[in-house]
Amino acid sequence: MERLVMGILAHVDAGKTTLSEAILYGSGSIRKMGRVDKGDAFLDTYEMEKSRGITIFSKQALFPLQNRMVTLLDTPGHVDFSAEMERTLQVLDCAILVISGADGVQGHTRTLWRLLGDYRIPVFLFINKMDQLGTDRQTLMKELKAVLGEGCVDLGCLVEESQEKQRTACYEEIAINEEAALDEYLETGSLTRDSICRMVEERRIFPCFFGSALKNQGVRELLEGLYQFLRVPAYSQEFGARVFKISRDGQGNRLAFLKVTGGRLKARMLLEGRGDGTAWEEKVNQIRIYSGDRFQTVEEAEAGSICAVTGLNQVRPGEGLGIEAGGWLPVLEPVLTCRMELPEGVDAAGFLPKLRQLEEEEPQLHIIWDEALQELQVRIMGEVQTEVVKGMILERFGVKVDFGRGNIVYKETVADRVEGVGHFEPLRHYAEVHLLIEPGEPGSGLVFGTACSEDMLDRNWQRLVLTHLEEREHRGILTGSALTDTRITLVAGRAHQKHTEGGDFRQATYRALRQGLMEVGTILLEPCYDFRLELPEKMVGRAMADLEKMAGRFALQQEGEQAVLTGTVPVASLGDYQKEVASYTRGHGRLFCTLKGYEPCHNTEEIVERIGYQPDRDTEHPSSSVFCSHGAGVIVPWNEVKAQMHVESILREPPEALRESEIKALSADSRRREETVWMGTEEVDAILARTFHANRKEKGRGNGSLVRKAVNSQTFGREAAQTYIGKKGRTQGVLSAGGWV
Repeated sequence: MERLVMGILAHVDAGKTTLSEAILYGSGSIRKMGRVDKGDAFLDTYEMEKSRGITIFSKQALFPLQNRMVTLLDTPGHVDFSAEMERTLQVLDCAILVISGADGVQGHTRTLWRLLGDYRIPVFLFINKMDQLGTDRQTLMKELKAVLGEGCVDLGCLVEESQEKQRTACYEEIAINEEAALDEYLETGSLTRDSICRMVEERRIFPCFFGSALKNQGVRELLEGLYQFLRVPAYSQEFGARVFKISRDGQGNRLAFLKVTGGRLKARMLLEGRGDGTAWEEKVNQIRIYSGDRFQTVEEAEAGSICAVTGLNQVRPGEGLGIEAGGWLPVLEPVLTCRMELPEGVDAAGFLPKLRQLEEEEPQLHIIWDEALQELQVRIMGEVQTEVVKGMILERFGVKVDFGRGNIVYKETVADRVEGVGHFEPLRHYAEVHLLIEPGEPGSGLVFGTACSEDMLDRNWQRLVLTHLEEREHRGILTGSALTDTRITLVAGRAHQKHTEGGDFRQATYRALRQGLMEVGTILLEPCYDFRLELPEKMVGRAMADLEKMAGRFALQQEGEQAVLTGTVPVASLGDYQKEVASYTRGHGRLFCTLKGYEPCHNTEEIVERIGYQPDRDTEHPSSSVFCSHGAGVIVPWNEVKAQMHVESILREPPEALRESEIKALSADSRRREETVWMGTEEVDAILARTFHANRKEKGRGNGSLVRKAVNSQTFGREAAQTYIGKKGRTQGVLSAGGWV
């Protein structure tokens, strides 16, 4: 039987869970439809969900769709639980986006649409609540095309008993979205099912269906459309899986929810991974197939299945297994950090391990212990999530906690390109690391790689340096906020044949990065919203003045009798402005916000002064280096390190700019070396001729003999590198086809 994983997403209160109930009921999976307002929905199984009437945790259910078995993933619709929703996107084959016909495209709907595009997921739209007064099919289709794109097409007439004229008009509307489809339509007057399926799969069109989930109207047509116009992906024969969720059952057993993306997962199977940069190997104890809160155990799960596995205690959400090896980075992140206030008598250090269980299930919480402030801190998306976390802690651990006022989560990035140097040489230890630190693309996070010759530093040491870079969050120097949007490349290093240990490179790596940041400086970044403000024309002056005070950037346009302001505004400035809009427009204004990402802070000096971070006093992130002098370790400040370093700087005699193609990336996603074409022997001979006398002075020292050996044997392949020996006999750089590295 063919298998398919389908997600259902929506803005809160659009009727997403009600549609899930209708789909399960229509397919015969449940005997009666539950209701959210009555607390008996099949997929809202937690008490907090029943009491609040919202979905908090993603759940799954199975239902047959003719010759296919579909796993339906119901996701949270409230913006505070967007991280839970986003984790499911990495395992979806398709998605149903539910839109309320009474409300149209709302703010969070735009965020969902953008995420579905980022993950390249085929989308079907179900416009719900069409039984309410004032809803009009044609008007809503115009809005969908205007806001979401011309690819939104009403395909109801292709699965309903429609007149030939309506079907022809539908084919024409589909065909204008692609040249090949248009040629087919002009030649035959229609489109084949395969052509429509291909366009859906390639996200050229987005089929739209209308109805009322509560009254079970339009659901049958939606299911028929899903069957007709959705292809089942071809899965690999080699085993692979992607973990998207961690939770615990009633007995406290840790459950890893994953999708099998290739081959078969079998009970008692040994799996390997690299959670948090550390290699692990564990055995699958039990495989469970959940539907609602009930499950059955199976001996194996085939490709396309969603299952929960016990026995995997090291795996983390987003981690890939088998052919899916590699990590996953979320797009949505919390923008607030709160102090967790514990009741008297509860020791923070003893309570922290319990909180780690919650962090496993919700990694975006980022629960940390701030040693300097002696307090627990948690990152959250909003007030509703705060209340839910408090309820979970009370229910699970019997501790009533509270949260302080939320503060904005700032980040930092480097201001320019720099080479950071770290040296660690107390008695009987030795390691030196050189990192090229450069600004990255906005939203790219931290990207690590290596461009260091293995003749200079063995490959195992290079891998160790990258592991240490990946294993922790790095701080900036302005406010101590997390470093982001930075490319860090290992370009040089040195180990001692006798005295170097693994821990030495950890110290040298941390110090190299910090030394570079202290030298080049950082830029403070703040989270920003993309906003759309709709309000009566006569009140636009007030709104523009408010946005200017908030350091917002905006444009004005007219839509009928309303003025529309669109642009970007800092999260910190916006605050509760939505309530203010409702007040001064007397309910006629609407503000829609979606998280855009991080941009340079508009009031850096004020924030830096308020936080008062002192980088020199941050003992966990030292910028100094340790050198050996007269048999003892000596601490050298960051601004004097380069005067005493042992490996020559690659930027001392500036080489040609390091290009992306020269970086042999060994990131968490891939440790494979790239094919590199090295320089020929004639060009290296010319360099040797110019430096011959310098090499004679220190015969056989350094890498000179290595270069000569490489030239004589002509071993210019992936494992060979040529080095340039400077006048002092020190390594000056690594020469490859692209230029100086």
